[in-house]
Amino acid sequence: MKEGINLQKHFIDLNQPVNVIYNTLDHLQGTNPAGEHISFTNHYMMINNKPFFGICGEFHFSRYNWRKWEDEIIKMKMAGVNIIPTYIIWNHHEEIKGQFRWNDNFNIRYFVQLCQKHDIYVILRVGPFVHGEARNGGLPDWLYGEPCRVRSNDKRYLSHVKRYYHEIGRQINGLMYKDGGPIIGVQLDNEYCHAGAPWEMTTGTSNEWISNGSYDTDAIEHHKHIENLKEIAIETGLIAPIYTGTGWGGAQASPDSVLPLWGGYAFWPWIFYDETIKEHPVTPEFIYRNYRQPTYNFEPTYDPTTVPFACCEMGGGMTVFYKYRFQLPYRSVEAMANIKVAGGCNFVGYYVFHGGSNPLGLKTPFLNENATPKISYDYQAAIGEFGQERESYSRLKRMHYFFQTFQNEFCPTQTILPDSAEDIAPTDVEKLRFAVRIDKNKGFIFINNYQDHLVSPDKKDFAFELKLADETLTVPHTGSISLKSEESCILPFNLTMNNLTLKYATAQLITKIEKNGETSYFFFMPEGMQPQYCFAKKNIQNVGLSDGKVDCCENYIYIYPTNKNISKTVITDSSSAKINIYTLTAQQSLNFWQFEHNGQMQVLLSTQPLLVDKNGIRLESYHNELTVHAIDNLTDKTLFQNANNAHTEELLTSYNFTKVAKNLPFYAENIDKGKILLHIDADNLKDLKDALLQIDYQGDIGYAFVNNELIADNFANGATWEIGLDNIFSKMPNAEIFISVSPLKEQQVIKSDTPMAGRSEEGGNEIVSIDNVKIQPIYEFKL
Repeated sequence: MKEGINLQKHFIDLNQPVNVIYNTLDHLQGTNPAGEHISFTNHYMMINNKPFFGICGEFHFSRYNWRKWEDEIIKMKMAGVNIIPTYIIWNHHEEIKGQFRWNDNFNIRYFVQLCQKHDIYVILRVGPFVHGEARNGGLPDWLYGEPCRVRSNDKRYLSHVKRYYHEIGRQINGLMYKDGGPIIGVQLDNEYCHAGAPWEMTTGTSNEWISNGSYDTDAIEHHKHIENLKEIAIETGLIAPIYTGTGWGGAQASPDSVLPLWGGYAFWPWIFYDETIKEHPVTPEFIYRNYRQPTYNFEPTYDPTTVPFACCEMGGGMTVFYKYRFQLPYRSVEAMANIKVAGGCNFVGYYVFHGGSNPLGLKTPFLNENATPKISYDYQAAIGEFGQERESYSRLKRMHYFFQTFQNEFCPTQTILPDSAEDIAPTDVEKLRFAVRIDKNKGFIFINNYQDHLVSPDKKDFAFELKLADETLTVPHTGSISLKSEESCILPFNLTMNNLTLKYATAQLITKIEKNGETSYFFFMPEGMQPQYCFAKKNIQNVGLSDGKVDCCENYIYIYPTNKNISKTVITDSSSAKINIYTLTAQQSLNFWQFEHNGQMQVLLSTQPLLVDKNGIRLESYHNELTVHAIDNLTDKTLFQNANNAHTEELLTSYNFTKVAKNLPFYAENIDKGKILLHIDADNLKDLKDALLQIDYQGDIGYAFVNNELIADNFANGATWEIGLDNIFSKMPNAEIFISVSPLKEQQVIKSDTPMAGRSEEGGNEIVSIDNVKIQPIYEFKL
């Protein structure tokens, strides 16, 4: 340890009783024609009696261009998503009573078939009430005029639901898991007995709300409603191994009928419906908890030791509401996943993982909830409204690779918290927040230094004392750990690596691959942390390090890789077998991709999105030149035959690819303050995958019209407004785009966590201007 360091040691007793893991939920299981079997233990889902770490990324098919579904599904798979939940929003399909839309963007059958093509499971969130910031929470307007009580056991209401479910059943016939399809789950209603939504036809006048379902005070009646929906689903062909229901806030989701799903959001635009609230509170979402017992935002009506803790709505983003404009901190998404998994979750679910755009109605122009944009459902998600990949995508991807690669070892680990961990106040950003998941004497230390609506300072010079059954392990033995503000990480201890024991690492594990008889492990250095590996000396014959220092003592070998660039450690064991450890920088880890090609697992570094399927490998790029980096000859060289050139420097070989640059000129005709007409030659977009119209403006709301039709909108929050042009010009190649920005009145009160772009005062006490417009081309490269 360096002189002058004030080392803070954090003790945790890991020699504690844990829950016995056993099979449960016998009524939630199923087998497909290939003999594959889905079931549950009280801690995790299983496929063929082996642990399966579920990674659910929500993507609403009816909110996206159906011609682009396939590439977006591939992007999700590349991020490690293995289950796609999707809402079937009733008023998207039966806006007019008796008239169903199942074509184009509404073609659920085609969407599910694409998921199956790319080996991704599907959960249908069929409602009938879904909320999802949809008009009436997804219920058609015509239900308001029906003589029935919605979201109840009213026979008339259930008859409408049955007819709707029957239509869904017809569309997905043959695609259920029992038939060999990918649909493994069906969610019944959403937030039943917890939340409702505005009846939009009354908004602005009587302001009626759809009931949350609490018509009856009798809990048996509430449970019976979910049972009724389940019976109707089964009767209409929606037969799946898993039925789910959202469980938070008193919602009815009994494990007797469904798998209760949980979640958490740290950004709550809906609280500003109450105009007395002037500031968003600091939330308790980023405090470690043990979800084997009731705790914050987890108050199950059942014994939580008997049912796996699973999630469907962890804040993968959040839409802006009219009264609350903010820019989502993308690191919050990674921290949310870290918190939930540390607490025992082996089935994560992000709402939403992929943004989209609300469709236009046939009778009612807009099918959104009135407090949200009419068209945009970007949600600041990991993948945006037009396929843009955000920082949260890259941060989740590296976590998901770990969860999937090590699911057999990881899923059986259980949560142990240090004393008073759950008592930390959210406003206390000085205390170190950590938790452990452990199985016998092996496990992982979770550390979180992110807190919403506050800045958590860098944490410096700390260490852990882990009391195990047969030892007390200090992490690290030498030196200390530090972690930058807003970062979170997962550190392994007593990890078995082939026949060696990694006592600990101050680096986060990503994945491993087998190639040429050797195992290669990939770690990265969390920001602010110095990488260090400590191995038990037993079975180690030799250690080589490309850049750094190796120290040996009587029982341990310490490895200190450089923190400047990627490094390689080669350990030869007593049988002369080798394992390789690659330590990446934090930035390199965000650019790390793992995929299968020619029957072998491959790895690459690329700053640009990678899409891999049976037809080959493609990359999307904002630039006509791109570079990918192969790590230490671990990637099949045939992938780079079309490269312009290659350059090797130490462990990385760089391959460069070039396309002809596309010039995208346009003419902006000024119409009025905050109003311009864009004349764009669509021919210039040929040979591009897409192009984004990017607009920086000041004002209240941005609207984009083509031929008098609203095609995009944006609630100003200081971020650049982006519009995908391919969606427009594929329908109307000669279209002109009219941009109209409504002014922000000086007296308007808009809540925002992040300052809006610098405002200029215009005449009439209004703020409105269009400051910059450009077109960003998106190229596609095929390797």
